[in-house]
Amino acid sequence: MTNIQRKKIRFHRRTVEKPDFFDGLPDDLVVFILGKLSASASSPSDFVTILLTCKRLNRLAVHPLVLSKAGPKTLAVRAEKWTESADRFLKQCVNSGNPEACYTLGMIRFYCLQNRGSGASLMAKAAIRSHAPALYSLAVIQFNGSGGSKSEKDLRAGVALCARAAYLGHTSALRELGHCLQDGYGVRQNVAEGRRLLVQANARELADGLRSPAWRSHFYQLLAPGSLGCPLLSDFGCSVPEPELHPANRFLKEWFGSARGAVLGEKLRLCAHGGCGRPETRPHEFRRCSVCGKVNYCSRGCQALDWKLRHKADCSPGGERWLEEDGGDGGDLVDGGEEIE
Repeated sequence: MTNIQRKKIRFHRRTVEKPDFFDGLPDDLVVFILGKLSASASSPSDFVTILLTCKRLNRLAVHPLVLSKAGPKTLAVRAEKWTESADRFLKQCVNSGNPEACYTLGMIRFYCLQNRGSGASLMAKAAIRSHAPALYSLAVIQFNGSGGSKSEKDLRAGVALCARAAYLGHTSALRELGHCLQDGYGVRQNVAEGRRLLVQANARELADGLRSPAWRSHFYQLLAPGSLGCPLLSDFGCSVPEPELHPANRFLKEWFGSARGAVLGEKLRLCAHGGCGRPETRPHEFRRCSVCGKVNYCSRGCQALDWKLRHKADCSPGGERWLEEDGGDGGDLVDGGEEIE
């Protein structure tokens, strides 16, 4: 027997003696681990990398239990990368019972693809599973009569959806509910209770800002010489970071900010709050600022955030010129800014 043949035999024995522990793991355990990864992935590409690792992971990564736990960042498809495969992936997550996927795909279909019925139905599926952003988005649709005529507004339904979303911890919904109670909008007027909810919304906004991962780096920026602080100031006098955009809102903003934004009608406008991205579904759907008339908002939540971030410095009385430009129909009005002590 030659030396080469002996080396081949020894090499074959070494490979046989070292088993592959991954192949020995049961599928249930691998699915559990993949579920944890899909819930904590920082981007869709992180999850796709798992699919490309090996055939077994490619098969188990699309298991319904794994897709049902996919988090917002795993589902954060970018508008410029929207393809049939991205749509198919979100559909798979929806069919697996993932409420976050129902909300994200529902927002895309309702506002971007203009499939109102399917989009609202998907958001309703998420809302049934107590998904707070979906509940609030449906409330905004009811308040504005989005996808229909002005006469199709259902203020009482919007208030009920806001109340449920606020109970689940949605800050903008709590602020919207406070303004509804304070103004008697869709509910019996209760000024004291409305102001109490507005103060609670500001406190919740402050608490969310202090808990956010960006707070530490933001805090050190405030300590830097010559720093002017963050433009988003809580009504309690503390500077907090700007809220992180939900992937669905980021998709809307990118979609209508790109070449695909041509689908937006000539007289239709986007919500002036840069972190929203919602477009009007009919002319004069959103409410205008009552002072300048130059900006319009889909909700009081967006108005309150944009007032602190930008519009407070830009707002100035504009007379009646903006009413004349729109043929005398400026839609509903929203107060220019309101600070709650």
